[in-house]
Amino acid sequence: MRHPDPESDFDLTDFFPYQVRIYYRAITDAISRIYKSMFDLSVSEWRVMAVLSSKNVLSASQIVARSSMTKVNVSRAIKSLKAQGLLKRDINGDDKRFAALRLTEQGVEVFNTLLPHILLLEEQMFKGFTPAERADLIAMMARVRRNLESPDSLDK
Repeated sequence: MRHPDPESDFDLTDFFPYQVRIYYRAITDAISRIYKSMFDLSVSEWRVMAVLSSKNVLSASQIVARSSMTKVNVSRAIKSLKAQGLLKRDINGDDKRFAALRLTEQGVEVFNTLLPHILLLEEQMFKGFTPAERADLIAMMARVRRNLESPDSLDK
């Protein structure tokens, strides 16, 4: 473990968590310019659509679990997407507490229109990376996440 030297200056720009935040912000801003300019969608609305695109029908709780968003943000996004006609909410006949959420036909069209642009941006993010470097970066990111998720990650 690295012990801080009280005599040295702490440089936030060299701090890994800060670097992650900067990268996250740059990526989110770049992607959001696409769906914001084309369909005036928010980050939360896009994420809900992206989660629903691959699973067809999910509950709000399932979207929260798959999206890394809060219940409040998911709820707001669902309400907005429903108002825009991009999402449909059906109540389960057997369990009134379960609301099945799915993209409408228009929602699927919007998602399918956006997807090629989003994937092209992802390609541009990795410009100059070899396939092995890309795989290594993703593996290292997963390793950092696993380190933080382990029960003893902060004990050392």
